[in-house]
Amino acid sequence: FPFPYTPYHIQERFMAALYSALEAGRVGIFESPTGTGKSLSLICGALSWLRDFEKKKQQEEARLLALEEGGQEGKKQLASAEPGHAEGKDTAGEPDWITAFVQKKEERDMVDRLKEEQIRRKKREDRLEKIRHNVHLKYAAKRKRSEEDETNRLLQLSKEVLSEEAGVDVLEQLDQNEEELILGEYESDEEKKVVSGLEEDDDDLEEDHVTKIYYCSRTHSQLSQFVHEVQKSPFGKDTRLVSLGSRQNLCVNEEVRRLGALQLINDRCMEMQKNKHEKKNDEEKEGKKRRVSRTVCPFYSYEQMQFLRDEVLVEVKDIEQLVALGRETKACPYYGSRYAIPAAQLVVLPYQMLLHEPTRTAAGIKLKDQVVIIDEAHNLIDTITCIHSAEISGSQLCCAHSQLSQYMERYRKRLKAKNLMYIKQILYLLERFVAMLGGNVNQNPSCQAVSQTGTVLKSINDFLFQSQIDNINLFKVQRYCEKSLISRKLFGFVEQYGGPATAVKTNKENQKLAGLQNFLLTLQQGSDKRGDPSMEAENDQLRTASPLMQVEGFLSALTNANQDGRIILNRQGTVGQSSLKFLLLNPAVHFAKVVEECRAVIIAGGTMQPVADFREQLLSCAGVDPARVVEFSCGHVIPPENILPIILCSGPSNQQLEFTYQTRDLPQMMDETGRILCNLCNVVPGGVVCFFPSYEYEKQVYAHWEKTGLLTRLATRKKIFQEPKKANQVEQVLVEYAKCIKRCSQAGGQMTGALLLSVVGGKMSEGINFSDDLGRCVIMVGMPYPNIKSPELQEKMTWLDKTMPRAAGQAPSRVLIENLCMKAVNQSIGRAIRHQKDFASILLLDHRYARPAIFNKLPQWIRERTQVKPAFGSAFAELRKVRSCIFCSA
Repeated sequence: FPFPYTPYHIQERFMAALYSALEAGRVGIFESPTGTGKSLSLICGALSWLRDFEKKKQQEEARLLALEEGGQEGKKQLASAEPGHAEGKDTAGEPDWITAFVQKKEERDMVDRLKEEQIRRKKREDRLEKIRHNVHLKYAAKRKRSEEDETNRLLQLSKEVLSEEAGVDVLEQLDQNEEELILGEYESDEEKKVVSGLEEDDDDLEEDHVTKIYYCSRTHSQLSQFVHEVQKSPFGKDTRLVSLGSRQNLCVNEEVRRLGALQLINDRCMEMQKNKHEKKNDEEKEGKKRRVSRTVCPFYSYEQMQFLRDEVLVEVKDIEQLVALGRETKACPYYGSRYAIPAAQLVVLPYQMLLHEPTRTAAGIKLKDQVVIIDEAHNLIDTITCIHSAEISGSQLCCAHSQLSQYMERYRKRLKAKNLMYIKQILYLLERFVAMLGGNVNQNPSCQAVSQTGTVLKSINDFLFQSQIDNINLFKVQRYCEKSLISRKLFGFVEQYGGPATAVKTNKENQKLAGLQNFLLTLQQGSDKRGDPSMEAENDQLRTASPLMQVEGFLSALTNANQDGRIILNRQGTVGQSSLKFLLLNPAVHFAKVVEECRAVIIAGGTMQPVADFREQLLSCAGVDPARVVEFSCGHVIPPENILPIILCSGPSNQQLEFTYQTRDLPQMMDETGRILCNLCNVVPGGVVCFFPSYEYEKQVYAHWEKTGLLTRLATRKKIFQEPKKANQVEQVLVEYAKCIKRCSQAGGQMTGALLLSVVGGKMSEGINFSDDLGRCVIMVGMPYPNIKSPELQEKMTWLDKTMPRAAGQAPSRVLIENLCMKAVNQSIGRAIRHQKDFASILLLDHRYARPAIFNKLPQWIRERTQVKPAFGSAFAELRKVRSCIFCSA
């Protein structure tokens, strides 16, 4: 395999196993710990396979075309080479001349297809080669763009001068602007395939998708990091790579970007496209004076996006470089990158975009016979569940109803009958949803107390019947919302009339709008009186995005199959605080299409253990044949002596360590934990990271240590930091933590570093690197089992017990709980070892970790080196020994 440097042995094994899985069309679960060069192994292994696959395919094409030219004997071989050749079909009873005719037609079709493919490939390669080596083309394109910009600027100036001379009435201008708020005529409920995109004809847009690899990861920064690795790899120069992202990341139109919320940006972009397509129709209507010039996006230019597409295919670019190119070329990176998909060999995208079928279809992603690699996939099941779940609060429902009612009253005379019919249906749905929460849409949700509080779960069918909306076709309503862009129109309406500071004219029609303003004001005042931070956050959300957008998400979830999900009615205090939530129980239904269509799927991560969840909940339920599944797990590149994992069963005073819900709150258990930390902080230099099961427990232990004076003893050796709950404070805490460790290592003295108290599943347990001195010891306090009293988890457990077989005598629900716990543990303890020369100790404080069922769910590279210590003395001796061997030599 080509590699930028001499690979580790485990990287060679990884690439060989990956190549084999892709060649055989398998579904692979690949585990390679962080610090072992997983990204480069994925790049070099997968692109080596793709290069060889393309070479074999071209050789086969050349052979078949040569046979076709070689006469009759060649044609016989050609016919037998075609998978669907006539001899393979059941031709019993067919005359010979029909069989011969069908066979010849299939031969001709296949040859024509191969020739067309060759022509297209040659045309694409020539075009890209020309762009790669002809700098004049770039300058010509730039010069043309600057000329067009100057022309547009002069046109705009002349329009402004003319409007000033005409003395346009300001009030009439406002009315014209209001035209954009009115819904267009909704033509039909029939499924029409609307071709999104461009009026101009272009053969390249219809180009067949070449065999490609879709690489997905979780975050924008992880994708950028991966693209940089590709740039540094031996494949960086000759790989056609395209990075995809959301409009929020790729939009270069400042007017649209300023909207902030993703849904608003999406809707505004779609509306501008719609305006562009309607513009021609409007201009064709003679004798009708247009009242308003609708805004179209200046970056949505076919010619410039075609130029951007080619630039993307010529040179590997990450999203930041793509956006910079879009600004420079005055072309939309969002659409320009999508037009590059058919010809690209490697498509890099967030896995939400690939796993959500409507988004995938809209992006033009075709998975048939392609390869998908999902990296950082340890949370894949949760991600699929979250993407397809939806929640909406009572406040949002009431607010959406009020806004839509006011909108309908304002424009009733201007709206077509079909628009009014759908708006009334949506209003009825909102009324029934609020009624299910025990409220009334016509009253302030913050002032309506809920009589029966608690959480109730219902099947989708039961919810539809009990809310009396089973007679409404939700598919049609959902389609109407999507096609009419009603949420965008409503947002524009609220922007214009909903703010308390807006000056509203006092005619009869506008007086009706006072109701909307008063309602929004009472919502705001109600939350201010309570001073509830969560409600304030919710009201911020209401102000930045239309609540109807949230409703659309919930309606979409309701169209799922009945057995795959549940509706959770969460009635709390007031109607405003209550909520409706759709919970997806079976994520496999949305993953099934991916594994069915793809040639091969690779699920990869640094810590994939325990893999039973992936096999059972995802692959088995998606109908994947167990024989198609392959697992690969490699060790770490660090020497065995660089890591010391210990399972500690009891503390310094022989108190057995068992942090169950019943025992962990006992004073003696918290005292014992404190003693262990005091002893460790005396011998471990640098940073110590201690993980607690929850924020509440961490807070409780901290308060207890403060009261007993143990915190003061700890503070003599390590400065103590606590993980903040707010995400925007995490960076500051980490910076201070790192500074303290560096200062102590340089100064010497009694203070040896810092102690960071963190939470499993919190901000520090994923994506943060405690490499080198930042994490010389990682401590896990207890076992972070999820809250089994959660109605959502209980429903998931019940569903698993009904649908899954028992594994090794254990109920599927019990396996789920253990797997959720150990996934969280493995992510947290993996924070410490980040590269080949790193070293650290890992302490698991609970005797239950030594049980075989739990122990076997630790990552292999940690499990192989783990020591079980019944008493604290022997564990402490090991740590001191390690300190003298490694820590002091550091």
